[in-house]
Amino acid sequence: MNPKEAITMKKIPWLIVFCFFLANQNAMSQREVNYDEAKISPYELPELLTSRSGQAINDQQDWDNLRRKEILEDFEKYVYGKVPEVPVQVSFMVQKTDEDALGGLAIKKEIVASFRTEKGAAKMNMLLYLPKNAVEKVPVFLGLNFYGNHTVHEDTSITITANWVRNSKDFFIENNQATEASRGVRAVRWPVEEIIQRGYGMATIYSGDLDPDFDDGFKNGIQPLFYGEGQTRPEADEWGTIGAWAWGLSRAMDYFETDPAIDSKKIAVLGHSRLGKAALWAGAQDSRFGMVISNNSGCGGAALSRRKIGETVEIINTAFPHWFCGNFHEYNGNEDDLPVDQHMLLALIAPRPVYVASAAEDLWADPKGEFLSLHHAGEVYKLFGQEGLSDQMPDIEQPAVAGSMGYHIRTGKHDITLYDWDRFMDFADRQWGTK
Repeated sequence: MNPKEAITMKKIPWLIVFCFFLANQNAMSQREVNYDEAKISPYELPELLTSRSGQAINDQQDWDNLRRKEILEDFEKYVYGKVPEVPVQVSFMVQKTDEDALGGLAIKKEIVASFRTEKGAAKMNMLLYLPKNAVEKVPVFLGLNFYGNHTVHEDTSITITANWVRNSKDFFIENNQATEASRGVRAVRWPVEEIIQRGYGMATIYSGDLDPDFDDGFKNGIQPLFYGEGQTRPEADEWGTIGAWAWGLSRAMDYFETDPAIDSKKIAVLGHSRLGKAALWAGAQDSRFGMVISNNSGCGGAALSRRKIGETVEIINTAFPHWFCGNFHEYNGNEDDLPVDQHMLLALIAPRPVYVASAAEDLWADPKGEFLSLHHAGEVYKLFGQEGLSDQMPDIEQPAVAGSMGYHIRTGKHDITLYDWDRFMDFADRQWGTK
């Protein structure tokens, strides 16, 4: 196959997607899903502060020079996969600018990031809003979206993605193509005006620009740009879809460092659900992100895998075999042998600010497991002289903040709401002194 053809987001018949969905639903329905805390088997978390050789990690130097590197390598090898070491040319072009966007509140830009290797080329489109009357460099919230940049706001000038998009009758997406009618259908999840009025910028990228969210054998995303001679899919320890999404977030960070209007030291990378997993992995790998925020990210995100409650490693790998690296599948039903758990992922963010958000009715994502993961990560934050969160989960809509760590659980279901965004901005205000 021609490499340029390989990275083109192709249409696939809706029937194939529907049958794949039904197969995954049937597979999950045949598994007993536990939501009962009393049925959780005893588990032991991997040691954060003991190296592979048994050395105790007692200070920042030991963490930075030894243990952090070991944990990062283990997540690359066993969970998310590593990015192949292939030279990549990255360039940016501001394609559109509106100096009077949102009724005069903001400056809007659309930036095209181009990636090129010996195997071919691909592009990623970023939508960016910045407060118009800012007198200083602006901190920015960055996150991926599910259905295209045009869905986050009703602004009719936002470019509609031409890439593959998951069909949705509710969002007016047919034949895996976005339409004019799908403008703003996700605006409730992206309170752009409120973010701008709080003094922050907002940037978003359609996740499908990097890798479409279906099991296509890694033919239509950016992975083919990184294949070796004769390679047709990533190796067992190489990146899956979440790894590709995280890589794209770091390329957005590359752009922020070039834009004089943006405070690149104050970029908060965030995500909801599967995109929260990508945000955590991006923030863990790339220390340039000044803050990392997870919203309802669940299994493979903020929740402890060893609790095996709600969505498990086996369920997630069966339903979404493309998300993680091949090696992760070896731990289906065998979480206790996994060399890492998700508290270690959150610890990789230390000492930078990290915030985890849960929803009371989102038992699939294991809210308690998300909180406990953050609590246990506090061991590393304490090496940096910071407070850790207690082991007492806070009450609903009573956010807990200790040093650079924050958490809340709200009423409601699996979603990202204005309440969540307000808490994220409150946390940023506190950490960065922006108010």
